[in-house]
Amino acid sequence: MAGGTQPPGAHRGAALRGLLRRAVGLWLLCSACAAVQAQGLQAEPDALAPNLLSVPGEAMLIDPPVKPEPTAADGAPLGLPADEVGLASWYGAQFHRRRTASGELFDMRALTAAHPTLPFGSRVCVRSQATGRTVIVRINDRGPHTRNRVIDLSRGAAEALGMVGLGLKPVELFALQEDDKDCPAP
Repeated sequence: MAGGTQPPGAHRGAALRGLLRRAVGLWLLCSACAAVQAQGLQAEPDALAPNLLSVPGEAMLIDPPVKPEPTAADGAPLGLPADEVGLASWYGAQFHRRRTASGELFDMRALTAAHPTLPFGSRVCVRSQATGRTVIVRINDRGPHTRNRVIDLSRGAAEALGMVGLGLKPVELFALQEDDKDCPAP
């Protein structure tokens, strides 16, 4: 329709669609509450959708509240904060026995990794955020060459973390000093 005119009843149709959307949303919420109560459970309103902010005609997610860091009885924080947090990937057979950026041959079974900036020979503790498993790797290559990833692990290191079938895993990285033998306590 030229000139921004709408056919008769178009405004009424949009209003009805909006009303229908709200009715369906309310029905879904009531159904969820009824299902919870049928199982003998009580649910607080925020328990069903704690991070959902309802705005008339819209719904949008808000960030969940930040949980305070765990502390010891004396108020000191437990464990060290990670030096880096993000996704880890791994690489294996397709690069096995090829030269790394440090000049050594890549061994997919060794506990090594690629990092964009850490010096070659650096030792890093990698902790899986999903399982809590840890592995100490030596940096011998550059990478990952994909955004949103913080480290590329060898297949051996990925196996130690239990991530071979997954491909990607959220991890925390802790740079280790020469005299550090173990990963920091969680």
